Amino acid sequence: MTCEHLFTISFRACKNNGLLIPNVSVMFLVRIRNIGIMAHIDAGKTTTTERMLYFSGYTRAFGDVDDGDTVTDYMAQERERGITIQSAAVTFDWKDHRINLIDTPGHVDFTLEVERALRVLDGAVAVFDASAGVEAQTMTVWRQAEKHKIPCVCFLNKMDKPAASLRYSLDSIKTKLKANPILLQIPIGSGKSFTGLVDLITRQKMTWQGSSLTYDGHAFETSALQPSDDPDVLQAVSEARATLIEQVADLDDDFAELLLGQYSESFDAVPAGKLQEALRKVTLARKGVPVLCGSSLKNKGVQPLLDAITAYLPAPNERNHDLVRWYKDDLCALAFKVVHDKQRGPLVFVRIYSGSMKAQSAVYNINRNGTERMSRLLLPFADQHIEIPSLSAGNIVLTVGLKQTVTGDTIVSSKASAAAAVRRAQQEAESKSSSQRESSSLVLAGVEVPEPVFFCSIEPPTLAKQADLEHALNCLQREDPSLKVRIDPDSGQTILCGMGELHIEIIHDRIKREYNIETHLGPLQVAYRETILQSATATDTLDRTLGEKRHVVTVELAVHALMESSISCDVTFEEEVKTQLPAVVRQAVENGVQSAYLQGPVLGFPVEGVKTVIQHVSLEPGTSAAMVSACVSRCMLKALKLAGGQVLEPVMALEVTVGEEYLSPVLADLAQRRGTICDIQSRQENKVLLATVPLAEMMGYSTVLRTLTSGNATFSLELSSYEPMNTQEQNILLNKMAGLA
Repeated sequence: MTCEHLFTISFRACKNNGLLIPNVSVMFLVRIRNIGIMAHIDAGKTTTTERMLYFSGYTRAFGDVDDGDTVTDYMAQERERGITIQSAAVTFDWKDHRINLIDTPGHVDFTLEVERALRVLDGAVAVFDASAGVEAQTMTVWRQAEKHKIPCVCFLNKMDKPAASLRYSLDSIKTKLKANPILLQIPIGSGKSFTGLVDLITRQKMTWQGSSLTYDGHAFETSALQPSDDPDVLQAVSEARATLIEQVADLDDDFAELLLGQYSESFDAVPAGKLQEALRKVTLARKGVPVLCGSSLKNKGVQPLLDAITAYLPAPNERNHDLVRWYKDDLCALAFKVVHDKQRGPLVFVRIYSGSMKAQSAVYNINRNGTERMSRLLLPFADQHIEIPSLSAGNIVLTVGLKQTVTGDTIVSSKASAAAAVRRAQQEAESKSSSQRESSSLVLAGVEVPEPVFFCSIEPPTLAKQADLEHALNCLQREDPSLKVRIDPDSGQTILCGMGELHIEIIHDRIKREYNIETHLGPLQVAYRETILQSATATDTLDRTLGEKRHVVTVELAVHALMESSISCDVTFEEEVKTQLPAVVRQAVENGVQSAYLQGPVLGFPVEGVKTVIQHVSLEPGTSAAMVSACVSRCMLKALKLAGGQVLEPVMALEVTVGEEYLSPVLADLAQRRGTICDIQSRQENKVLLATVPLAEMMGYSTVLRTLTSGNATFSLELSSYEPMNTQEQNILLNKMAGLA
C-alpha cells in the first residue's frame, strides 16, 4: 500500500440544522475516491447525493430538493428553483474510504460546471430516471466524461415509478451511449411494490421493508438467496448472473482464463471476490460500466451504490496523468473553480495531482507567471468549510489568498520546480531521439469554455452604481468563465453574453441578491456568427506620424473560406514572408488578424470558418507592433467585405418528451419555428420528438410548450451547430438590427 496519505473524517454535532462538523485524521491515498454525480435534469442527482450524505453520517436529516434544504444546492436560486446551478463539493467517509463528491447541474445552460468538475474527477456516477433511460443532457455529460476518459458507474434511479423499466434503461445505455452496461443487481418487485435488490455477484438479497413515515432506509435486511424464495426471482438471478460472468469474461482475458481453467465445470462457482476483481479491471479500463438500481427518494439502494463507488471506481493513483510525472514529488495542482466569499475574498478550488499544499506558503502560477501566497487551506463541505494545515496529492481543497488565479491555471511549488519539470521532459525526449518540447513550461490541460449563444445589454440604476456593477461582473466572470462581458464599441453599453435564457436570468438575480444592485437588462438577442462566401485578396498601407516618429507598414493578404464544418479561424504566412519577418512582427500580424476575426463585416459578429494567408508585409524601421496590428486589421476588414459576408445562426438540437395526444400541436408549432424533425421515438407511454430548430425561434418556448400540452411535456436544448441563414431570413435580420423592422 502506498505511503501517500490524506485526512479521514469523523463527525461531531454542530448547531447548523443537523449538519455535522468533521474531525480530521490520516487516510491512505488508495482509499480516496474523487467522483462526480452527473445526469439529465430531474433524474435525481441531488436527492441521491443527499442520501449519500445521510447514510454516511455527514447529515442527521435528509435534505430535500422540494423543501429547499439540501446541502449541495446551497445557493438561494438553487433552493427556490429546485435545480443545481453550481457544482458543489462535499467530502465524507464511507467504510474506511474518503469520498470527495461533486454534484453537478443537469441543465444545459450550466454545461461548463459539469466540464470543469469532470476535468478534476477520477470517476463518475451517472444517474438515470429508470422510466426514461438515457435523456438528452445525459448524452451531453456522457460525452464530456468520455473526453476525459473517466470510468463510470450507472445508477438506475426511481425504480419505484410505475413506468420504470430495467430492460428499456439498459437498452438505451447500450444504443444511445454506445456503452457496455454490466448489470450487477436485479430489482425485487416493481413500481410501488419495489422493495429490494439482489446482488448478482454475491447472491445476497437486500430488502427495505419499512413502511412508516419515519422509516429512513438506514436499516435493511441482507440475506442469502434460498431455494424457498420466489422461483421467478431465482430464475432471473441465475440467468442475469450467467450473463454478468459471460460479459466480464469477454472483456477481461485473465478472468476468461480463470474460468476455463479452475471453473470450467461450472462458471457459476467462481468466487465473488474474483468476479469483483475482474469487474474492477474492466471498469477502470472503461470497457464496461457497472449498473445498479434503486430509488433515492424512497431510500432504497443508495448504500450498495456507495459500496460500488469504493469497489469499482479508481483511486487517484490509478489514473494516468502523463504530465504530472515530470514534477515527481513537487506540487502540481489545477485550479478548476473560483467562488467569492464576502469575508474571505476569492476562494479557489484546487485538485492536487502531486506533492502537497501547506497553508501560509507561496505557490507559483505557471499560466500567470507569478507567485502568490496561500493564507489558508479549507476542506470543502458545500457552503461549509473546515480549516486544515496541509493536504497531499489526490484531494480537492479550497485555497484562500490566491487573488490572481483563475479557472484552468496550473499551480506548482515554485518557478524553479516548473523549470526542473521542463528539463526532465526535455531530457527524456532527447534520450528517446524525439523532438524537444517547444513549450517553456508544462501546464495541465485547462477547462474548455463554450462560446455564449445569447447576449443582452445590462445597465445600472444610476451612473453612481456603474463601478459597483463592474466589480460585480468581474467577480461573476471569474467564478463563471462561460459568462462573457464586453463593451459595445458603438453605444458604449455593457453587454452580457451567456449560455441561455436561464443562465442570464440567474446572473441578473445574483447581481441583485449578492451585490445589492438593481440592474436593467435589454432584450435578449442571439449571438450569431459570420463567415465568407468566397476567397478575396486585399492590400493596405498605413502611414502615420505620432509625435516625431513616422510609422509606415504595407500588408497584402488573402482570405479563404474553410469547409462548412469548420468553426475555427486560421492564419498562415507564405514561406518567404515567414522567414523574413522577425518573431515580434509575426506576432503583431497574428494579433491584427485575430482582432479582425472578432467583428465580421455584415453585423459585427465574430467570424469563423476563414483561413487568412499573409502574402506580403513591409515596414519602415521604427514602426511599432501596434501599428502593424492596426494595418493588418484594416486590411482584413477590406478582404472580408470583398469576400462577401454570410450570417451563421446557432441551431439547437431539441428533444421534447410529450404524451401522444399532444404530439400534433407540438409538431405544428415547431413547423412555424423553422424546425426540422429528425425522429419521433417511443419512450414508455410517451413520444420523444427529436428536432433541430434555430435558436432565434426558441425564445420563450417553455411557456408555449406548457400551454400547448397543459404542462404535460418536458424539453431540453443543446447547441448543435452554426448554419448559414437563407437570403430571406438574413435580410429580415439585417433590417431588424438596423431598426427597420
